[in-house]
Amino acid sequence: MNTYEIGVIQGRLLPKFKGRYQAHPIGYWQDEFLIARDLGLDLIEFILDYNDYQDNPLLTTEGLNEIKAVMEKTGVKVKTICADYFMEASFHNNTTANIANSQEVLKKLIINGAVLNATDIVIPCVDQSSLEGNPAFFDEFVKNTAQLISLAEKNHMNISLETDLGPESFARLLGQIKSPAIKVNYDTGNSASLGYKPDEELAAYGEYISDVHIKDRKLGGGSVELGSGDTDFDTFFNCLARVKYNGPFIMQAFRDDEGVEVFKRQLAWVKPRLEKYITERG
Repeated sequence: MNTYEIGVIQGRLLPKFKGRYQAHPIGYWQDEFLIARDLGLDLIEFILDYNDYQDNPLLTTEGLNEIKAVMEKTGVKVKTICADYFMEASFHNNTTANIANSQEVLKKLIINGAVLNATDIVIPCVDQSSLEGNPAFFDEFVKNTAQLISLAEKNHMNISLETDLGPESFARLLGQIKSPAIKVNYDTGNSASLGYKPDEELAAYGEYISDVHIKDRKLGGGSVELGSGDTDFDTFFNCLARVKYNGPFIMQAFRDDEGVEVFKRQLAWVKPRLEKYITERG
């Protein structure tokens, strides 16, 4: 029987860490694995923040051992890592020293992610790390990540790009890099907010998608509860079924200060749609 794996981006089921909407919750991240297990989730997408990144368990042997122990205890896996770090420390439009440091961080993430049997490292190229608007950014990004993409290939790790590029521009970037390790992280809400059409996006690069973030947003606006924004979920899932996507679905949906109850409502909303998707995908 065909199934799917569903998870949550780290921190969404816990009280906000330092008031942030999304962050690695230093000191109590372990608690979320227990909550995720009780909710029937398969995965937590771990986060590497720029702030306090040295304290993240992803970057130390001791931390990796603790993550593995919590995974084994709860059955909740870490298959994907959202490296928000690179929003603040991008591989383009940055100083030589900062780029060199980012290269070292990504190198460590690739090697350590493989220890966890992770499949994807998500690199967000949005907001302050956007590639939009300057063709030179493409060339810089490709040049400064080339060796790391080779390392990712050797470690069977996907580098999954999340961008604010339109379908044609994003497809052009993927073609410029030309690596089996380069994939797409598709965020349903961010695309809706930017006014992109899922049928056009998936026609351009659907076969590259390796990680899906489930979110709803209003056109030009912020995150709202699933089903109340402008994301065209029906068209998205129909197009996704055509490319036979079989990767994880990660809930990055609207949250409030508490986190769990609003998550439960949205999980109940999306599950029937995922089950329908699996039937249509075959």
